[in-house]
Amino acid sequence: QVQVVESGGGLVQAGGSLRLSCAASGRTFNNYDMGWFRQTPGREREFVAAITRSGGSTVYSNSVKGRFTISRDNAGIMVYLQMSSLKPEDTAVYYCAAVTWGTTDPGSVDVWGQGTQVTVSS
Repeated sequence: QVQVVESGGGLVQAGGSLRLSCAASGRTFNNYDMGWFRQTPGREREFVAAITRSGGSTVYSNSVKGRFTISRDNAGIMVYLQMSSLKPEDTAVYYCAAVTWGTTDPGSVDVWGQGTQVTVSS
């Protein structure tokens, strides 16, 4: 299993940018597709983006497509989420996780980090 620690969240004005980082542990990191999810109070955790183990393919939710970019550094065992043109509705706790490619169901994730809070002010 891949253990993760997210960082990089904070308070930003609408239209601004943030880059989230996910530090992963485990010698088998390169064997996992990775993804980002987010959750707001009272709502279910939702899929944001995913990237294949090689980094060659990515997929995004419709709500962030064109604004967010997921990437990974297999040498450094890191996954990133570059967020631009942020909107107040992007406010959430963001989580990184190893994922099963082809599913956006957070129920398929085995291990979650503690998350990092992103707050976008209007």
